Amino acid sequence: MARNKISEDEDLDEQFDMGQLKRLASYVGPFKKQLTTAIVIMTVASALSMLQPIFMKNVMDTITETNFQHAYSQQEAIRRILINSALMMAVSFICALITRVKIRLTANVGQGVIYNLRRELFVHLQELPFSYYDDKPHGKIQVRVVNYVNNLSDLLSNGIVNTITDMFSLVFILIFMLYLNVRFTLVCLCGLPILTAIVMFVKARQHKAWQIQSNKQSNLNAYIAESVNGIRVTQSFVREGKNTEVFNELNRDARNAWMNAVKYNFILSPVIENITVITTAIIYVLGISWLMHGDTVITVGLLTAFVGYVSRFWSPITTLSNFYNSLLTAISYLERIFESIDAPVNVHDKEGAVQMPPIKGDVEFKNVCFSYDDGVRILNDVSFKVKAGESYAIVGPTGAGKSTIVNLISRFYNVDSGQILIDGTDISDVTIHSLRTQMGVMMQDSFIFSGTIMDNIRYGNDTATEEDVIRAAKTVCAHDFIMTLEDGYQTQVNERGSRLSAGQRQLISFARAVLADPKILILDEATSAIDTETEILLQKGLQEMLKGRTSFIIAHRLSTIKNATCIMYVDHGRIIEKGSHEELMQNHNGEYYKLYESQYDFLK
Repeated sequence: MARNKISEDEDLDEQFDMGQLKRLASYVGPFKKQLTTAIVIMTVASALSMLQPIFMKNVMDTITETNFQHAYSQQEAIRRILINSALMMAVSFICALITRVKIRLTANVGQGVIYNLRRELFVHLQELPFSYYDDKPHGKIQVRVVNYVNNLSDLLSNGIVNTITDMFSLVFILIFMLYLNVRFTLVCLCGLPILTAIVMFVKARQHKAWQIQSNKQSNLNAYIAESVNGIRVTQSFVREGKNTEVFNELNRDARNAWMNAVKYNFILSPVIENITVITTAIIYVLGISWLMHGDTVITVGLLTAFVGYVSRFWSPITTLSNFYNSLLTAISYLERIFESIDAPVNVHDKEGAVQMPPIKGDVEFKNVCFSYDDGVRILNDVSFKVKAGESYAIVGPTGAGKSTIVNLISRFYNVDSGQILIDGTDISDVTIHSLRTQMGVMMQDSFIFSGTIMDNIRYGNDTATEEDVIRAAKTVCAHDFIMTLEDGYQTQVNERGSRLSAGQRQLISFARAVLADPKILILDEATSAIDTETEILLQKGLQEMLKGRTSFIIAHRLSTIKNATCIMYVDHGRIIEKGSHEELMQNHNGEYYKLYESQYDFLK
């Protein structure tokens, strides 16, 4: 069942892989000027903000010394208070302006990195071979391009700058704390060993929890995508209730995984808050005690300022712990993103590949063997020759290897052994682009993109004029039904062409193939969804379309291939027999004869 496939969790990496972050840093490289500017100005703001407790100390000491020691006159005290208050306000205003500039810079950096990362991922997905998509639900691929990349946004936009700035802030705070009072500083630092021990305890568990959560979310997304794509089948077989049960289970797994991961995120903040409160309380107790026992170093202003630094000391640590939480989450997403980016493009231009010369149409298979999975052979030593302009039909039972043969001609897969030659040139020696631009492929599943019908027909030849599009549509008998639509060729169709019948979608795909003007044409069950009446009309257009082109036609309805130059019967990855329709029908013991007679008897 699809449920079992989708619910498979991907492998978990036990180790916190810093290599993923180093790799992510390479994407930040192009923005290092903006990032450096943001870090510098935020460091300046952080250094300025460290002066505020000093200003507060001056205010408090002025008040106490004026009231209890009469060190200043009332006018002098007011002047000192106003000056320090004004300095505090000025620093706050400057820091606010700097923060605004920082937000703009970091947003540009973060979104720039996200843009480049998503672009690289999408471009790579366009290049990956069919085999990659054969093994992965499309929903799992989609969640990596959209959700996982989006989840890195905050980390890149604010996390990096804030973390570096907070590290500088900690240095500044320690300097000011040591300057004010060494004993209080040592009391404040006593909480660090406790925090370190808790971080070491949480780290591994938290990383694994977020990996599990990303897997469960991926499973849920994949099932949603599959359910939406298969909604017609679901409703036809009244599977809504069962699908809802499956969805609820996946949804519950995703929720539980999220809650389990988040609980680790919430451990550090309360711990830091408690440590802050405890150290602050101890400093108050010790400070007041020393002050009452006549310690001349301790003043009310110093105590007030130091407590301000204590909260500032633990605040960056709280921010760093939150960044650490985000980092662990990001690592689990980065692992999946880079896994897709690193997926090998097995079908690619080899070194020294040349441009495919203009194709005439001679095709030859030389002892070709192929398997999708190791040890499971699909084609066994297949050999045949096709001359330019000939049409070859391929028939046989399901799973015999018919589609595999035509997929290899377009080099959607690499052969295990043997050669495929076009006009005497091994297709593995030429660039894929120069090969496929001269070929046209029509598959059984006629995919229609969202947009207009005009755009869909023009998909393989975006330089074609409107007249060219109409001519191609008329050739394959699609023009008449298109003109019955509300906006004709400008009619908007949804993804997968849900507003069109299966036959209409195939006719549009036919027009798309004709407009591309390929030298080699491949039709893989291309007429399966067309009704008999339309098929009869289409035959004339097909004959016109096949003129001067080498064509390969896979069809279960043998009436559509009777006029082919040669018919090959394929079974278990081998060519059992081949010849024209008339030649094959003379062998009453042949597989083609039996297949044709069974269809003829069925139609009777």
